[in-house]
Amino acid sequence: LPYHESDHVLNIAYNILAGGVRLEDIELRRQDESFLDGLGAQRIPDPTTAGDFTRRFSPATLLILQECINRTRQRVWRQQPKGFLEEAFIDVDGSIAGTLGECKGGMDISYKGIWGYHPLVVSLANTKEVLFLVNRPANVSSHQDSVEWIDRAIELVRPHAGRITLRGDTDFSHTTQLDRWDNGGLKFILGLDAHPKAVALADALSAKAWTPLARVPTYEILTEPRTKPDRVKEAIVRERGFRNIVLKSEDVTQVDYQPKACSKSYRLVIVRKNLSVQRGEKELFEEVRYFFYLTNKWELGLPEVIGQANGRCDQENVIAQLKGGVNAMRMPVDDLVSNGAYMVMAALAWNLKAWFALLVPERERGLELLRMEFRGFLQAIVLVPCQIVRTARRIVWRVLSYNRWLSDLFATFERVMTFEPG
Repeated sequence: LPYHESDHVLNIAYNILAGGVRLEDIELRRQDESFLDGLGAQRIPDPTTAGDFTRRFSPATLLILQECINRTRQRVWRQQPKGFLEEAFIDVDGSIAGTLGECKGGMDISYKGIWGYHPLVVSLANTKEVLFLVNRPANVSSHQDSVEWIDRAIELVRPHAGRITLRGDTDFSHTTQLDRWDNGGLKFILGLDAHPKAVALADALSAKAWTPLARVPTYEILTEPRTKPDRVKEAIVRERGFRNIVLKSEDVTQVDYQPKACSKSYRLVIVRKNLSVQRGEKELFEEVRYFFYLTNKWELGLPEVIGQANGRCDQENVIAQLKGGVNAMRMPVDDLVSNGAYMVMAALAWNLKAWFALLVPERERGLELLRMEFRGFLQAIVLVPCQIVRTARRIVWRVLSYNRWLSDLFATFERVMTFEPG
């Protein structure tokens, strides 16, 4: 005593890394002698003290906390092999985080009718790290105030990346910023709303302008293709005469397109989905839907543009881990800023997982850990039975069981211990 700020931050992150799912689980850590001995601590802050710490933050100090985390992140990136971020993909999205509380400051009701908050998530697709988390009321639009945080993420990644590509859905087209980003050497693949002007442009194209879309395979089959399973859901829909939309074919084309807010043209890639609307076995009518992607990546083929744009969907898995893995979006404390502070500290547990995976000496093993869900990581690396022995000058962890990740744990520990302070 007194506790340092880092003690409070790590208290919340370590609670989650030790298997906790809520703020109150810190009480279990406080009563666990092995946990305290392993940390070399006589005591840790209790849940009420941890909650009070989150309420001490302001937007300015919360930004300082995220910048502190990012300084450590850059130390990890400097340890990576050459070409580690040859092309960095920065993904941005918002997600509704509901709460049943009725007295939480800054909460509001979303367009889905859910009370709570609407965090902005800026992540690095290459490593699944969360670069910035910003809490907002639930009623704001997904893209609101996102430009500042996108720019911060770009500056964070730029010293380590050969190229940077920004990806976002239709809410993040940010046409007023495209010229500035393009002039700064940034690449982007952003969704564009199917507004009347864009749809009219697609409808006016001749049939010769369209070519069948051959999508890039998402993975390589190393053995033999498996037999596709029966589509049980679709069979039930047909049997019971429900309305069913079936994809018949996909076509793709591109045109030069200059948004009203831009001073130059960009590449607009258009996907046309030819659909059949059916009821039971009967076809009611055909329907056409357009999907638009605005990009300045002129060097890629059309299937590659679509493939990279669809790769942004993997950010939904990162958001799912923030919600269900580390429970960063439980919103357990008082108001908008304090819940944002808890969210950042809980997300640190997810980032620590990513950093550990990046520091595993055997690259392929590290990539396997990087793709692993948070609960799987805990079982593989953290929740290993140990005997803790405290001596006068050191703490000894005696591992009492074996799993296939122990060699990576020891090798990574030795690598981390060689890091210079700072």
